[in-house]
Amino acid sequence: MTTTPEPAEPTRATAAPGANAATVEQRARTDLPVQGMTCAACVRRVEKALRATPGVAEATVNLVTQRATIAYDARTTTPAALARAIVEAGYEVPDASAVDGAPAAPAVDGDTAAPAVDGAPAAPAVDGAPAASADTGPRAASPAPERSAAAAGAPPPRPHPAASERAAAMDAAEQQEQRALRRDVAIAALLTAPLLAVAMSHGALPALEGAFGRWLSLALATVVVLGPGRRFFRLAFGALRHRAADMNTLVSLGAGAAWLYSTAAVVAPGLFPHAEHGHLPPVYFEAAAAIVTFVLIGRLLETRARKRLADAVRGLVALQPKTARRLRGDAEDEVPAAALAPGDLVLVRPGERVATDGEVVRGASAVDESMLTGESMPVDKTAGAAVLGGTLNQSGALTFRVTKTGADTALARIVEAVEQAQGSRAPIARLADVVSGVFVPVVAAVASLAFVAWLAVDPTAAGLATAIERFVAVLVIACPCALGLATPAAVAVGTGRGAELGVLVKGGAALEAASRVDTVLLDKTGTLTSGRPELTDVVALAGHGEAELLGLAAAAELQSEHPVARAIVEGARGRGVGLPAASEFRAEIGHGIEARAAGRLVRAGTAAWLRRAGIDTGALEAEAERLAAQGRTPSFVAVDGRLAGLVAVADRPTDEARRAIAALRQLGVEVAMVTGDRAGAARAVAEELGIRAVFAEVRPEDKARIVREQRAAGRRVAMVGDGINDAPALAGADVGVALGSGADVAVASADVALLRGGVAGLPVALGLARATLRTIRQNLFWAFIYNVLGIPIAAGLLYPLTGWLLSPVLASAAMSLSSVSVLANSLRLRAFGRG
Repeated sequence: MTTTPEPAEPTRATAAPGANAATVEQRARTDLPVQGMTCAACVRRVEKALRATPGVAEATVNLVTQRATIAYDARTTTPAALARAIVEAGYEVPDASAVDGAPAAPAVDGDTAAPAVDGAPAAPAVDGAPAASADTGPRAASPAPERSAAAAGAPPPRPHPAASERAAAMDAAEQQEQRALRRDVAIAALLTAPLLAVAMSHGALPALEGAFGRWLSLALATVVVLGPGRRFFRLAFGALRHRAADMNTLVSLGAGAAWLYSTAAVVAPGLFPHAEHGHLPPVYFEAAAAIVTFVLIGRLLETRARKRLADAVRGLVALQPKTARRLRGDAEDEVPAAALAPGDLVLVRPGERVATDGEVVRGASAVDESMLTGESMPVDKTAGAAVLGGTLNQSGALTFRVTKTGADTALARIVEAVEQAQGSRAPIARLADVVSGVFVPVVAAVASLAFVAWLAVDPTAAGLATAIERFVAVLVIACPCALGLATPAAVAVGTGRGAELGVLVKGGAALEAASRVDTVLLDKTGTLTSGRPELTDVVALAGHGEAELLGLAAAAELQSEHPVARAIVEGARGRGVGLPAASEFRAEIGHGIEARAAGRLVRAGTAAWLRRAGIDTGALEAEAERLAAQGRTPSFVAVDGRLAGLVAVADRPTDEARRAIAALRQLGVEVAMVTGDRAGAARAVAEELGIRAVFAEVRPEDKARIVREQRAAGRRVAMVGDGINDAPALAGADVGVALGSGADVAVASADVALLRGGVAGLPVALGLARATLRTIRQNLFWAFIYNVLGIPIAAGLLYPLTGWLLSPVLASAAMSLSSVSVLANSLRLRAFGRG
């Protein structure tokens, strides 16, 4: 289980009877694993039960990830009460006993520890704050006055546990479910095989044709239906208690009707017409057992497929080491990574992964951050540099001070974002939700109608048997599972694959919106360009070589911190030009610099500044204007009081930007640039990239206005940016896309974050969104078609025309395969981007 405190929002709540003052709401969010859900009807029932719990503001349940996410008032209810609401709705919360009052784990460094939840170890309190404990008493289930009074001074809810704890808890729950399913499938298959052999022998086994064979079939089928099949009846009864119906209702009715009818035919054959003449009524024990067996096999395959859906999260969680070397004075202790606290000193040796986020205090090394940032080259780290948990230390030993732990680390935030995205719904799922809401009652009605119709056509004993067979076939072929899985399965795989590709999509709605984007508005600085100037031109007058001029200019600029100066120095070094020693450096901010290099007085700066020194710049002013028109920044260079040439720098487009623009054109997406930079610089970059539409010299609020105008013109707009000034436009677009390396405000305002490769990840994000929506449509199409065609065939509607009748055995097999096929189709998205 996961619990996250949210910022307290003072609100005036309705006072309980006898209360004298309103309470202050304390919002928190928790994730609970839920087992036993099989279709959209189950999802709705769990959501309804949770939303009916006092203090719950919102509850969202995901069928694929088998997880409930609840926002609630921590002063009114507890995770224990929420877990009980789920259990009372007829479903299971793995290790619910841990939620309801497991003993607290030992405190770390004097902090009060939170109780273990869902089988995961307790997380220590953050920053010395005591953690909330789960209410184990009966008051947790209701908002009694004494519960509210007791909660009034309650501490905040427990901090967010580590991603590894959540993954371990979910893995344990899935493994437990798989073990139970494997056991039940083995028992059911072992006993159903002889039942099918008996049913299909048609006299080939004389010993099994008489009473012995019928009683043997009764015994075998009873063990299957009431043994491995008991889970369906238990869940169906739970749904009935809540006046609801779901997939388990259909399976229970189908298997139960076949078994009850057949049992009556064996135990009391005299109840059936013509039995006194020796005509034994037919039995359908093999159908009852096969229904249970095939549905169980389908469930087992679903759980295996669901486990693959979470591979992306498991891969991220696996990056975090389980232990760390904590330094206390001269002592070095190996401790669990979860025990680290802000301020601890941690040693990381070459080849080891960084345990958590921190700041280097001593040592030097290169760290591979590609798994989080996408930076292909190792990043040099020295004292003062930040390190991220999960990254790989390569060349040297580092000692760093812990700054963030648990859910606050960069890795944990990425994991949580992926989990939330996988658990969210896409708007396209609404149709399936509406259909699923009435699906089971409609199917039951169709099955009853088929029974009555067949019995009316042939009221004999044979007709009764056929009517029951059609009734059972309709019940078991119907598959709301496929409808319920169609959207969340594709969203889960799509968002997970996105995380592997460095594309963080914040939910199914964002994924669907991104799939429809036809216009992309791109910021220039830092998005299309590197965000730092680079040397582009060196123009030398007669008597000075380019290398000599560049060397003198770079030597003079060496002591300047100005970005233009750094670009000239780096450009000279990049071209292999030597820099002579310089002295007597002087800078005039906004105008230029002067220094003595190789015994010569060098001045570099604006034309006006050089003219004030009596230097004529007329020979190169036309060239400077031409370069400025191309978006470059020229600096005039004079040597010993005479104009020697000029150098120019510019913020150049990146190779990633070129590839991204080309790929967007292939996707049929229109591209426009929106920037606050000068029109000349913006047009120069746009021309180099082939962008035709340019909005230059715009303020942040103007960017948001341009987004609104484009949307008003009927465009589906994605805004891409990386700075704080982009946040309003990102929030106003159909899809806001932020570069993961950009400002936190920009990333928070965005629907999609590109964590690696810069803007080159944009075509990947849009392509993945389109592929995911295409998969959702395929899933919904085949789920609808399956039910639209399967149910009439099972009812015998085509029998007068084709003579086709579908046996309950084949119907149950088809039903199981339909939901598995939806999952298999969704899993094809894991191959996206591998070609």
